[in-house]
Amino acid sequence: MTAGELAAALRHGLIPAVPVPFRGSEIDAGAQRAYAEWMAAQPIAGVAVWAHTGRGPHLSAEQRRLVLETWREALPDRIVIAGARDITMAIEARRGRADAILAFPERHDTVAHHQRLSRELPVVAFWLYEAAGGVAYDDATLDGILALPAVLGIKVATLDSVMTFQRIAALVRRHPGKLLVTGEDRFLGYSIMLGAEAALVGMGAALPAMQSALLRAAAAGDWHRFVTLSGCCDRLAAATFTAPMEGYIRRMLWAAAADGAVPEGACDDPWGPPLPAAERDQVRQAVADARAACA
Repeated sequence: MTAGELAAALRHGLIPAVPVPFRGSEIDAGAQRAYAEWMAAQPIAGVAVWAHTGRGPHLSAEQRRLVLETWREALPDRIVIAGARDITMAIEARRGRADAILAFPERHDTVAHHQRLSRELPVVAFWLYEAAGGVAYDDATLDGILALPAVLGIKVATLDSVMTFQRIAALVRRHPGKLLVTGEDRFLGYSIMLGAEAALVGMGAALPAMQSALLRAAAAGDWHRFVTLSGCCDRLAAATFTAPMEGYIRRMLWAAAADGAVPEGACDDPWGPPLPAAERDQVRQAVADARAACA
């Protein structure tokens, strides 16, 4: 598909940034397949693999191949976006039959970097908060990126800066046809109110039906339902996207296990911080509460 066709297919859709189920330092391939099959039954537009949530730059080339192959086979009719830090990962994504690239932030020669990646596949640009390795692109850089024909839009993940999201949302409106994709787990509903037309979020790793329903409610103008669902998403995010922030990947695996998507024992994150067992109980409770409140 072209960048424009992809943007149209993703509009009003949820794209979970999926984590990788590990047992210790090894990928649980069986859990990975089961997770992909579970997600295929959910009302999603597609998935993002190799993103920050999926630890893409940390995985070996063989691990990335396994992950992409599993998701591509499970979702033949949905969009698969693969994170890429460099041209090598972009080529891997194209060879693995991904539909698009999520371009990890690049500090140097930024517009040319996005142009190089777009020769392999259409690109979703990525504004990521600096503590997670992102780059605070200025307006001129963002305009240059969004002017590229093969860039279909931009995912914005500031973590907690409403003002930055507002600024970027206004800038995207200067580029008709480009898609504003929210990555704002901690203020998902408000980011949609600001104009985001799709969501690519790590929170989508669990309870994706709830988050998809939020996007549909906004598209339909069902604001009573939207407010209810927004509150449910906020409470789930408060239990999973909290300090230490790098722990959110393990927490989302816990949430996915509580949601029946992955085995309880396949929730390790080799690169994340250790977390106390009590936090897992809090995540389980948050999932149960979300199910009860937003069924």
